[in-house]
Amino acid sequence: MTTSTGHQEKTILITGCSSGIGYCVAKGLKQRGYRVIATARREESVEQLKKEGFDCLLLDLADSKSIQLAFQQVLKLTDGKLYALFNNGAFGLPGAVEDLTRENLRFQFETNVFGWLELTNLVIPIMREQGFGRIIQNSSVLGFVAMPFRGAYNASKYAIEGLSDTLRLELKNTDIHISLIEPGPIISQFRANAVKELQQHIDIENSVHRKKYLDVLERLNKKGPAAPFTLPPEAVLKRVIFALESRRPKPRYYVTFPTYLFAFLKRILSHKQLDHILVKAGNDGKQ
Repeated sequence: MTTSTGHQEKTILITGCSSGIGYCVAKGLKQRGYRVIATARREESVEQLKKEGFDCLLLDLADSKSIQLAFQQVLKLTDGKLYALFNNGAFGLPGAVEDLTRENLRFQFETNVFGWLELTNLVIPIMREQGFGRIIQNSSVLGFVAMPFRGAYNASKYAIEGLSDTLRLELKNTDIHISLIEPGPIISQFRANAVKELQQHIDIENSVHRKKYLDVLERLNKKGPAAPFTLPPEAVLKRVIFALESRRPKPRYYVTFPTYLFAFLKRILSHKQLDHILVKAGNDGKQ
């Protein structure tokens, strides 16, 4: 891994830093010498991050005004320069596709897709003007294979993959690089938050999938990893560093064994064979 310049003066904007992957990457890059501008959507999270010495801003990806205001603050903090953006803030709304309403899907996309797109499109002109930059999108293994009862989240990550691939082609003749990180199961608050979203947004009692939902809730409420091969968020940090510091960063970085496995199986199996495995994996509770 090589880098053309030292990264001591490089600034990175990171979304979703209150816990899990975002917090780990913010902390790791700060220790590595980057200037990290961390964001979170709750005031108490912002205050906690400030206590830990971060430049931290309030940013709610579901709120366009919040994005615009935070970005203006970023420009003031950095004198209009920004080396990198790590889009990470996201959540998962579990539920069968037939139980999703238009409002459910919009709710999922406001944060996971529309917010990311708006922030990315604010950052690109800055990077064009300075002549370089890195945009790193924290996608998922569920951005290229689907699993049952994760339709809204699957769709949001597929959308991010499509937008990122297109953007990479459109920026081909620039020094602005787009990379997707594709983790499988990572230790974080993601699972606990998914339980809340399921209970709040899905009409469990009146669904034909009621028993399945109750089984899912029982599994998700258990302590410990919900899936085999779960890794700590430091595994994502490693790939983010590669995407930031390689002269020619890869379009995709896999994290965790399930991501490597499903990428391989997608290449060699028929759709029918892969579907059989994905249904089993989804019912076994893998990410």
